[in-house]
Amino acid sequence: MIRSIFAVGTALAISACAMNEDVASTGNNALDIPQVASGQLSEETMKQVTRRLSSDEFEGRAPGTPGEEKTVAYLIEQFEKAGLAPGNNGSWVQEVPLVEITGRDFAPLTISGGANGPLRLDYASDWVGVSYREDARTTLDESELVFVGYGINAPERGWNDYAGIDMAGKTAIILVNDPDFGSETLDGPFNGKAMTYYGRWTYKYEEAARQGAAGAIIIHDTEPASYGWNVVESSWSGPQAYAQRGENAPPLTKVNGWIQKLVAQRVMQAAGRDLEQLAQAAKQRDFTAVPLGLTASTSFSNDIRTFQSQNVIGMLRGDERPTEYVMHTAHWDHLGRCTPALDGDDICNGAVDNATGTAALVALGEAHADVGPTSRTLVFLAVTAEESGLLGADYYAANPVFPLDRTVGGINMDAFLMAGPSNDVTVVGPGKSQLDDFLEAALVTDGRISTPNPNPEAGYYYRSDHFAFAKRGVPMLYVDGGEDLVEGGRAAGAAIAADYRENRYHGPKDEYDPTWDWSGVMADLALFYRIGRTLGESASWPNWNEGDEFRAIRDRDCQGAACGN
Repeated sequence: MIRSIFAVGTALAISACAMNEDVASTGNNALDIPQVASGQLSEETMKQVTRRLSSDEFEGRAPGTPGEEKTVAYLIEQFEKAGLAPGNNGSWVQEVPLVEITGRDFAPLTISGGANGPLRLDYASDWVGVSYREDARTTLDESELVFVGYGINAPERGWNDYAGIDMAGKTAIILVNDPDFGSETLDGPFNGKAMTYYGRWTYKYEEAARQGAAGAIIIHDTEPASYGWNVVESSWSGPQAYAQRGENAPPLTKVNGWIQKLVAQRVMQAAGRDLEQLAQAAKQRDFTAVPLGLTASTSFSNDIRTFQSQNVIGMLRGDERPTEYVMHTAHWDHLGRCTPALDGDDICNGAVDNATGTAALVALGEAHADVGPTSRTLVFLAVTAEESGLLGADYYAANPVFPLDRTVGGINMDAFLMAGPSNDVTVVGPGKSQLDDFLEAALVTDGRISTPNPNPEAGYYYRSDHFAFAKRGVPMLYVDGGEDLVEGGRAAGAAIAADYRENRYHGPKDEYDPTWDWSGVMADLALFYRIGRTLGESASWPNWNEGDEFRAIRDRDCQGAACGN
């Protein structure tokens, strides 16, 4: 999970008087946004579940470990205690087939062909890499290096960084983010400062594989990546889980990895090139890939294990329209035992990320069950393997228990930062769908405002479990805690976010703290309760806004008797 809690922006106030008491308007479509009473949300439940899930007993909740077994059993117990029913045809779980690949015995990444002799890049400090292939041994042997800019092939935007180059057997060196990074506006071939999916590392590896590349290495740069090298090192070392590949699966490279920016500069110098000049050229539509006259070699072994992980699903069946569904999502997994250890501690407990979000599913289910059902069925989905690339959510969305064309929309909860009460909430991906109107109606009750995602260039909307639903047409809200704190304002919010990012995020220090101030979290949870309950009682089917990238998918799927038609 890499999120917008790490940035501070300027609030966009939306007046409460713009919202009718019962109906909001988006475009030409009137939305039914009924008023609902607040629920009784238990702070004790939030504390208890967060503390238990992030204890050393659960070993960091890595999929396919004893920590998963304990997590799933505990969540089933808590969902049942909350008053929910099993969500998968009488079962609490959905099986998710995964493969775990653990690289070991890494040779250096050796860059040959430069005038001053080979460059030796040491694993972890200079580069990290993995293989998605289920091969016992991975070898990259004198693979030609090609700088491919941002590694994008987007015909609809008139952009192809691979034009005119045959990548078969070669290794792509790729810039992080997309060509509009650094823009101050939302205009440009890649939506200006708002990062597109073309800027995500997942896309870059997929496209390099489609081009026939043997390797794909992204140049890490903290600002456009929006996280430091420590995050790359911890996330890309140790066991890596992937979805098991079926027949007719897309191609794979041999090696996917990252190198530090300073290391990339040395590589370019060995090729007689300047990285900054190449990066500037890569921002232009007429950029062409640059063979570097260098080769890359490395090798490592892979321990391979196939296993079944599990999504946990609870529901509160609707009493009037039970075949219409409102989704609540959070990921239960974290990194497990991570490297490097810190002061002898190698358990990444994931208290904030995402024991808090998982606890929120329990607390919300408890509150809704206490009040009673809504017209629609409320679904509470705790997914596996988010940290490995949204695998559990993507598996559910590809194999939905509840049909996606009958899923109204939903809310994703990916970590609650303990910052105290705020005057705002941060909307990741504002302006994308009519769910924004449901959010604004709920905010009126609090007297709070929404702050648009302060750095859309980081592409946070594509980085958590809701994206698996969004890319299949289901509108999803992704809302973070606010950054304008009641005590200390934005400066205090920025300091708390920076402390978490630098000292605890994806590391052993993300642990439960009994002194945490839960007041801000509980206020946000009350907001999510009202949104979920309003969607459950509403007769409307909110859509993506005109021009949004996911609108055509929803319009295509919502024909005939689907989506309330």
